[in-house]
Amino acid sequence: MDTTPWRDRVREEEELLEQLRTQTEQAHKRRAEALRDGAAELGSVYAVAKTLGKSWTAIDKAIKKHTTE
Repeated sequence: MDTTPWRDRVREEEELLEQLRTQTEQAHKRRAEALRDGAAELGSVYAVAKTLGKSWTAIDKAIKKHTTE
């Protein structure tokens, strides 16, 4: 049984959630950059989407939402 006080457990879990949010955002940015590179290589967002079996709008939105260029 866990003997750590509940307040400490809540704080620890909140810290973990914040770390996960940060890692998730970083992963979104890296993925968007890779998608952008794919569009440059293949010539279009549509070509990337077709290659990945995704909709072109999902790819386009991911690039726009998570890149600044």
